[in-house]
Amino acid sequence: MQYKRPLLSLLTAVALQWQGSALAQSEFNLPDLGTSASQALSIEKEQAIGDVMMMQIRAGAGFIQDPVLDEYVSSLGNKLVANADDVRFPFKFFWLKNPDINAFAFYGGHVGVHTGLLAQSDNESQFASVLGHEIAHVTQRHIARRLQNQKDNSALTVAGMIAGILATIVAPDAGMAILSANSTQSALNNLSHSRKAEQEADRFGMKTLKNAGFDPYASSEFLSKLAEQVRYKNKPPAFLLTHPLPETRISDVRLRAEQYEKVYVPSSLNFALAKARVLARYQYEPKIAEQFFRSSLERSSSLDSRDLEYGLALSLLDQKKLKESEAILKKLRSEDPNNLFYLDAQTDLLIAKGQAKEAVTLLSSFHDLRPNNQVITLNLANAAIEAKDFDLALQVLKVFALEKPEHHLAKQLLTKVYEEQENKAAFHEAKADLLSQYGAYTKAADEIQKALNHVEDSEEIKQQRLKALLSQYRQMQKALAKL
Repeated sequence: MQYKRPLLSLLTAVALQWQGSALAQSEFNLPDLGTSASQALSIEKEQAIGDVMMMQIRAGAGFIQDPVLDEYVSSLGNKLVANADDVRFPFKFFWLKNPDINAFAFYGGHVGVHTGLLAQSDNESQFASVLGHEIAHVTQRHIARRLQNQKDNSALTVAGMIAGILATIVAPDAGMAILSANSTQSALNNLSHSRKAEQEADRFGMKTLKNAGFDPYASSEFLSKLAEQVRYKNKPPAFLLTHPLPETRISDVRLRAEQYEKVYVPSSLNFALAKARVLARYQYEPKIAEQFFRSSLERSSSLDSRDLEYGLALSLLDQKKLKESEAILKKLRSEDPNNLFYLDAQTDLLIAKGQAKEAVTLLSSFHDLRPNNQVITLNLANAAIEAKDFDLALQVLKVFALEKPEHHLAKQLLTKVYEEQENKAAFHEAKADLLSQYGAYTKAADEIQKALNHVEDSEEIKQQRLKALLSQYRQMQKALAKL
């Protein structure tokens, strides 16, 4: 289930509060930069800016909505967060389709992961070491400190700094260009994390990694891998454009790891399956992916090749080679019928075969046991839509929204249900909700006005609620006009 999103301007909503439980009650005030980091950017404002930046990322190219990968990275990330120091708010993890080795964190506990990072990690401890490092950048408030450090630079606006950070963490080369166009060279240098911040993130990140049960030596392994890439390439990996790697850093990390006992971490099937999914769906074209997995299976000496078989099944499925894919998935599911990676692929297979009703039957039994798991619920909703069982899709999505009201893919599916049901008032309201998540408040207001046109005069409560939403979106648009 992948959807394309409209690309919005990078600066569209820098000065707005995020739409949430306290949506648009007032204009967002940028912080006073003359105080310390904690005073310059309160926790509440940090979360608001982070949500605004997340809005822009969600609207841009490359943002991935893949429930299986989301479930994996959120589970792993939250395990690390639970073992981190100074956590002030919940973290949110998301994916970008990008082959570069990179991950980044920004205001409010948002952590973005490039697909290339997982594709090129050798094991889960290496992958987790990068997430732990990024979590430390947030918990130690390094970006807030960076913003505060610009207070004496009159050539750099707060909005420009935020835009530069946003661009750089997603596409470092572009971000450097944006920032250098409106700031001094010193500000450009401050866009990357300082050596002190990197040392602090290395220290706290390694402690988190160890506490979460991963191998602390994986941090130096990952940095060594990056150093090897620098040695043979003119352009450094994206991660190093915002995370400097002086010669002493690898040795410092290695020495710090020696303070801990070496940990044996069993290989993770979920990591291997997630990596195979990234390679099959986001790193290679389906035909190339098929060749890669067939070749890897032929060369493999491992007794466990489930990840390679799964990747091959996906690459075949994406080429409509359904019989071959089905044979592989049948074998995998016979050994592990509750595996969510396999269940997701089986759903795609059944829908591709025109057997959406069978997919609904299969998923319903799992949904009864795990009613709010995003992989099961969103696959069930999608299968129900394909099977024209819109009442079922609506039911499961509404229940899911009670626990995860801001889940974007669920909102997209809900909008599709209302459209299929020809419930025009609900459709336009749901579409407005989606548009607001991109910062498109004028269009969101237009959709609410359309919704009002389909509400009966007798539905006074619904009219009042929609009028309140209309006023809310217009207030947010006025705030935009003041930029």
